[in-house]
Amino acid sequence: MTRARRALLALSVALAIAAPWPPGAAAQSSGTGALEQLRTFVEQARSARGEFTQKSLRGDGSVAESGSGEFAFQRPGRFRWEVRQPFEQLLVADGQRLYFFDKDLNQVTVRRLADALASTPAAILFGDSGGALEREFALRETAPRDGLAWVEAVPRSKEQGFERIEIGFRDGLPGRMEVADAFGRVTVFEFRAIRRESALGAELFRFVPPAGADVVEQ
Repeated sequence: MTRARRALLALSVALAIAAPWPPGAAAQSSGTGALEQLRTFVEQARSARGEFTQKSLRGDGSVAESGSGEFAFQRPGRFRWEVRQPFEQLLVADGQRLYFFDKDLNQVTVRRLADALASTPAAILFGDSGGALEREFALRETAPRDGLAWVEAVPRSKEQGFERIEIGFRDGLPGRMEVADAFGRVTVFEFRAIRRESALGAELFRFVPPAGADVVEQ
């Protein structure tokens, strides 16, 4: 998997956590089910920051790649996803454009945010259309496991490139997300130290390409 694809997958997953899911999306749930926890988290956490680990699994369950870093978001349309290990990468969305900076390559790729997400599940999860989520994904709560309550989202169109996304919640906060792609690969994201913030500084979501970096507009 290329660095750019890993980064876009990470953004898709993270924006799914940060996205304003439509109020009707949780109508199927009750009590403290996973869908209800998701709705409550979205309604109450307008901005937050936290830490993540990610790992790509082979077919036998062994780890092919892994990484870790920090993320922050502020609705609507602002996000920061920073990979610290094993190599440094930065994704910044300022509400209009997405910047992907690969430090090793000293290269910045710039795209319109809507275009960058057009072929990913985050395109639906990130939007605020009341019926978009149900039109594009089949949602259901699945059996609890690993101490988490789970939501499964299966794309109705196989053109999405993803077979399913599963989000696990504990005590109203996302703890894990698992993404299975059309090739049978699974990427697992674990979230920790999530802190709700009343507001985050605008500079956190502002990106200026470093001097000498190769800037590619797409």
